[in-house]
Amino acid sequence: MTSALLAIALILCITLCYVGVCAASPFGDCRRCRGMGHALKTDRKGRIKRGKDCRRCHATGKRIRTGRWLYNRWARIYRAGTDTPGGSR
Repeated sequence: MTSALLAIALILCITLCYVGVCAASPFGDCRRCRGMGHALKTDRKGRIKRGKDCRRCHATGKRIRTGRWLYNRWARIYRAGTDTPGGSR
């Protein structure tokens, strides 16, 4: 029974840490371009040159974290569902 409690506590700790990371830093580096915003390519002499802009992050080098994306989606749906038309009562 203690190993089950330890596993639950570990999962809860990891979840709370990820929530804290999403709240403190909602954007992370793009996985495709590794945060550079563009690809690297080499010319015929072997020198590294700047390639095309990253299509995934639109050349910003940042992406929204999955947890923050889920929170934004939940908040948008919640606001739309509890919106009172007409303003006040």
